[in-house]
Amino acid sequence: MAAHPVSPLAPATYPELPAIPGVRFATAEAGIKYKNRTDVLLCTFEPGTVVAGVLTRSKCPSAAVDWCREHLAGGAARALLVNSGNANAFTGRKGREAVALSAQIVSDALGVPEETIFLASTGVIGEPLPAEKFAGVTDALVSRQAEGPWMDAAKAIMTTDTFPKLASATVEFDGVEVCISGIAKGSGMIAPDMATMLSFVFTDAPIAPELLQRLLQPAIDMSFNAVTVDSDTSTSDTCLVFATGKAPIAPITTAADPRAQVFADALFDVLHALAIHVVRDGEGATKMVSVNVEGATDDASANRIARSIANSPLVKTAIAGEDANWGRVVMAVGKSGEPADRDLLSIRFGDLVVAEAGERAAGYDEAATSAYMKGEDLSITVDIGLGQGRATVYTCDLTHGYISINGSYRS
Repeated sequence: MAAHPVSPLAPATYPELPAIPGVRFATAEAGIKYKNRTDVLLCTFEPGTVVAGVLTRSKCPSAAVDWCREHLAGGAARALLVNSGNANAFTGRKGREAVALSAQIVSDALGVPEETIFLASTGVIGEPLPAEKFAGVTDALVSRQAEGPWMDAAKAIMTTDTFPKLASATVEFDGVEVCISGIAKGSGMIAPDMATMLSFVFTDAPIAPELLQRLLQPAIDMSFNAVTVDSDTSTSDTCLVFATGKAPIAPITTAADPRAQVFADALFDVLHALAIHVVRDGEGATKMVSVNVEGATDDASANRIARSIANSPLVKTAIAGEDANWGRVVMAVGKSGEPADRDLLSIRFGDLVVAEAGERAAGYDEAATSAYMKGEDLSITVDIGLGQGRATVYTCDLTHGYISINGSYRS
C-alpha cells in the first residue's frame, strides 16, 4: 500500500515524551506486510507493573483482543508486543495459534510468564499473521531495549496513519513528578466502541490495577468513545495502560484518595489528545469538526444525535465542499430516532446562527457562513430545546481521499 500525503491537519510539532521509569522498548522491521519500515514494537516492563485495558465490543474481535481480554484480569504485565500490517482478525484457528506463538517467542526471549505478555495487531483483516517472523527479530528487539525515543514506537504501529500520535502529561504528588505518556494509531475504521484502533499509555504511578481499570473507562468514554471518522468500529480496538509503580510516592489504592482524581484528570488529558490526533488524521480528512448537541432530553440522547450528525455522509461531504448546508444537519437530527421538535431546533456554525425556531435564522448571512466553512477547525452546535442533555462528538470531513485510500487498502 503506497504512502499517503501527510494530513493537512497534522501537528506542526511533536512532543518529546519523557522516559517512564520501568519501561523500555525497541522497534524492528519484520516484514509482516510493509517493506523498508518498522512494523513491530516490543515494550518490556519491570516486575511490579500493572495493567488495565478497554477492548473493542465488536462481535468479530481479533485474536489479539481475545488474548488480552483473557489475561487482563491477572493485572500484571511484563511485555507488550505490537505489529502493524496484519490485524490477525477473522483468522480462526490460525489466528489463535499465532497469538500463542507470539507470546511464546517473547516469553522465551525475556524469561517472563506468557500470561503477563500483552499483544496487539493492526492492519489487513482475514490474512493469517506470520508470527514466526517475530522470532527473527526478537533477539535484536531485546538487545536494543531503551527508554526512548517514543517517536520510534509511535511510527512502528502506524498503518494508513500519515503522522505519529503522541501525548504526555505530568502531575506532582508530594513534590514528586509522576508522568503519563501515550501513543496511538488510527486513521480509518474509526467509530470506537471502547477505545481507538490501538493506544498504549505508560505511567510510573504506583496505582492498584483495580483502581486503574475503574478510572480508565470514564476517560475512554469522553475521549476515544467521543470520536468518529467513518462510523466503522474496528475488530482490533485496544487501549492498554501500564503502570510501573516506580514513582517514589505512597501507592494510590482507592478512589477516595484525592490523588486518584488528579491522576484520572491527567490520564484523560493524554487520551483526549490522542483521540483528537486520530480524528485529525482521518483518512483523506481536510477539516476537523466538533459536533455539539445541547438541550436534549438527556446526555445519552444528545450523544446519539451528535453521532447521527457526525456520521452522516451528507453532512461530512458538505463540510468537505465548504458548503454551509445546515439542512443536512436538520436531516441528521431527524433520522437519529431521538426526541426532537422541529420547531424548537436552533443550529450554529461556529458563532453564526443559521437556523432557529424551525426555520432559517432571520439574520442568516450566507457570505459569513461560507467564509467560516473555509477554516480547518469547525464546530456545529445544535440546540434541541427539550432539556438539559448535552454531548460532544469529534469528527472530520469525507473527501475523495477516503475512497482512494480504502479502494486499494489491501494492495
